[in-house]
Amino acid sequence: MRNPVAYFKQVAQEKREYREAMDRVKALPEDYRYVYDKIQHYMWSHVAGDGMDMTVVLADLVDLFEQGAAEGKGVLEVTGEDVAAFCDDLLVNAKTYAGTKQDALNNAIKKKLERVDGN
Repeated sequence: MRNPVAYFKQVAQEKREYREAMDRVKALPEDYRYVYDKIQHYMWSHVAGDGMDMTVVLADLVDLFEQGAAEGKGVLEVTGEDVAAFCDDLLVNAKTYAGTKQDALNNAIKKKLERVDGN
């Protein structure tokens, strides 16, 4: 960690933004709150590392849900019927346990084969 002070300031800012987003969730219609809670639980169970990239994804989800609710859409009109697939799409850019394991596997094989090939 190059600059721990900057890192902790960033973490504090992201936590503050996350708490603000959670306050906004409370104002959503009940079905949106329920689905948001389920999505959040699902996504946190897949995240790896410090999870700070997840706070941004979840805050963006609040924006999306607020927009859908304001337009009078049902929550499944926003997410689609396959909510798990919707979540997986949101997780594409987040560091996940599966991604970490995939990276470790690929790196181990690459490292071993480079030694064998002399590269």
